[in-house]
Amino acid sequence: MPMDAHDIESMIKAAIPDAEVTIRDLAGDGDHYAATVISESFRGKSRVQQHQIVYQSLKGQMGGLLHALALQTGVPSGPGAPGGPGVPGGPGVPDA
Repeated sequence: MPMDAHDIESMIKAAIPDAEVTIRDLAGDGDHYAATVISESFRGKSRVQQHQIVYQSLKGQMGGLLHALALQTGVPSGPGAPGGPGVPGGPGVPDA
């Protein structure tokens, strides 16, 4: 049984409480998602480290209930943080 987008978002937010999380179902099948995760806790970390934090939050569901996740991460860019670095079309600097 595929994972629900809300479940993915909840797991990420439970592990990264300050995260702004956006989940999109890419194929409409509940198996292929894109996630954008923006968090101050990513500041100073490489993109690989940021992605590892997100994958750890999913507690081993990758490759099982969750088949594919296209992941973008970044840090807030200041006041009104969403839309910061790492968010397609957002202002600021791309992922570290």
